[in-house]
Amino acid sequence: MSVPRPNPAAARGGRRAAPLASQWWSQRFTTVLEGYGLGPRMERGRRYARGGRVQDLTVKAGRLEARVQGSRATPYRVSVRSAAPSKVQWRALETAMAARLGWTAQLLAGELPRDLEEPFAEVGVPLFPRRWSDLQVRCGCPDDAEPCKHIAAVLYVFAQRLDDDPWLLLAWHGRERDALLASLRRGAPEPSDHGLPPWWPVGLRARPDRRLSPPDPLPPDPPERALQRLGPLELPGASTVALERQLAALYRQMAAGDEGNGQN
Repeated sequence: MSVPRPNPAAARGGRRAAPLASQWWSQRFTTVLEGYGLGPRMERGRRYARGGRVQDLTVKAGRLEARVQGSRATPYRVSVRSAAPSKVQWRALETAMAARLGWTAQLLAGELPRDLEEPFAEVGVPLFPRRWSDLQVRCGCPDDAEPCKHIAAVLYVFAQRLDDDPWLLLAWHGRERDALLASLRRGAPEPSDHGLPPWWPVGLRARPDRRLSPPDPLPPDPPERALQRLGPLELPGASTVALERQLAALYRQMAAGDEGNGQN
């Protein structure tokens, strides 16, 4: 998966530049990177990332590849490898993800569920690399330091791209968006599965002799719910409590009048 190149965000006028990552998952990734204790090398990479030196970042299963413009005319080729879940581990992950009905909705909305780290930890492949030794890195530059600033820049830019597309993190772990969604749809329970209704989560299957019924419908909102959603009224020189009670009573009277007139 090729990732578009972002616009560099450099600091101006001596002010501190905006953070490279703003979403919790991308901030978590940068926090993990900076927790490796690699000091100045990561900071030099951060400056390279801000300067827009990372080109043609590609995300593959267990691998990040990019070119980074250094002091030479030809960009250096960088590779960052990590362990991706096996087929067996991914089956367990997909079962766990299908059991959480809200996770797919969050991903489709461009958000990463906060507790997604749990199933990855359970199968033995962390969602975020815990140690620097979990990564195998390579750069074409003559610098023997690990990581060099070019490698660090690629990792920071990857964290920045995760802001807009959290699916890239799952692609790095071996599942593209469409393939994962298709698998989650296949893993959804069918009505014929021991009599379970289609809304029942995978992983919470009942015995064949146990029938389940859908939850009772929620009661309708009271007529004054619209008023309650506005929050506390702030009117100078007035008793807001008394006013809210009067308005709530008026709402109920209006609703009763509509029902009496046969209006919906």
